[in-house]
Amino acid sequence: MGRYDEGTQVRVFMLGWEFPPFISGGLGTACYGLTKALDQLGAKVTFVLPRMVDSRFATHVKLLTPDCCNRRGERRLQVDELKNVTFRSIMSPLQPYATPQAYDEKIEEMLRQRRAAAGLPGDITGQSRGGLDYAGDLYREVHRYASLAMELAREEEFDVIHAHDWMTYPAAVGIAMMSGKPLVVHIHSTEFDRSGEHVNQVVYDIERLGLQRADKVIAVSQFTRGIVISRYGIPGDKVDVVYNGVERNGSWSAAPINIRRDEKIVLFLGRITMQKGPEYFLQAARRVLEVMDNVKFVMAGSGDLMHRSIELAAHLGIGHKVLFTGFLRGGDVRRIYKMADLYVMPSVSEPFGIAPLEALDNDVPVIISKQSGVSEVLRHALKVDFWDVDEMANKMVAVLKYPPLQMTLRSHGNFEVRKLRWRDAARRCLEIYRETLVAV
Repeated sequence: MGRYDEGTQVRVFMLGWEFPPFISGGLGTACYGLTKALDQLGAKVTFVLPRMVDSRFATHVKLLTPDCCNRRGERRLQVDELKNVTFRSIMSPLQPYATPQAYDEKIEEMLRQRRAAAGLPGDITGQSRGGLDYAGDLYREVHRYASLAMELAREEEFDVIHAHDWMTYPAAVGIAMMSGKPLVVHIHSTEFDRSGEHVNQVVYDIERLGLQRADKVIAVSQFTRGIVISRYGIPGDKVDVVYNGVERNGSWSAAPINIRRDEKIVLFLGRITMQKGPEYFLQAARRVLEVMDNVKFVMAGSGDLMHRSIELAAHLGIGHKVLFTGFLRGGDVRRIYKMADLYVMPSVSEPFGIAPLEALDNDVPVIISKQSGVSEVLRHALKVDFWDVDEMANKMVAVLKYPPLQMTLRSHGNFEVRKLRWRDAARRCLEIYRETLVAV
């Protein structure tokens, strides 16, 4: 047993994919909520981001040295409201939810932009990627990032390593081996969630190595814990569940939106990918429109199935009733919640699902798939199998047609979601840190 004093401040070396305002999904929201709560509880956090940060878009995060970076391309950042958190950003094109193809497309676009800025021809076919600060493909970049993160970690003092999802696992494992410090890995989404049964073997192997090498694994739901145990062979006593929270909308300063309209608004907000079930949403939408005409369906988000979803809506004959907004952030997200009469999350495989909590926090009733982690913690939400589009449509119609049902779901759901706070999640994380520190 170790001699760790539980009264001392825990120093955390945290490896994450994204942090507001540089976010493309729920992981950035989760990282912000958890880190802010850890800060309030007195933990000291060094948060490392694989990010090409542009200070023009920084709101929560400020660059301490915006005009220069060291030989690793690493920058220091600060967040005014976080007193015990230091941000380190390693220049890297790694992005959450990236596929190898998407990574290649991003690199090619960066090359075109740099050549255009230099007045060079835009055609880069057959040209080398040399001279830019990244590796040749996604997996090599993950390992390049790991080596830079290990170098950075040598300069930091910390007690425990906390890594979020697969891209950071090679870095976390290397830092743990180098430092001898305990490793906690936090899994927000598995390769089975993202790809179904057609998993990318390289990603699966990286995930499995990180889960095996970790001293403790944090899963965002019992649903995800089951996948970690059954699909990755991780012992159950090593995997703890820590549910996500939600940031109270009372801290938001968006002006109230008063829109007079006759049509009801049903909202899908999330990445438009296989995992989120957009095709089931559209199929259910068509069934709703067969019995109700005064409904518009808003799909807010972006993803690899965006164009296919637009084509599907047209094919189903409901294109005039479906609005695709693209990716929304900040005030636009809050406005779309204020406009919505109902939020639907038809996810095929959802480890947790923060958006339903945000919807309820904004007084929007929700329908969620039974194949989601958040269904474990919400009682005042309608639940349906993602594939049962008839039942999904029936529930949509019920909420839209019967105000008492909508009011009950809204009021009880809003009260229920108040109990899901990031402070509780952070407190449990601190307990897990201390358990690993005592055990080493």
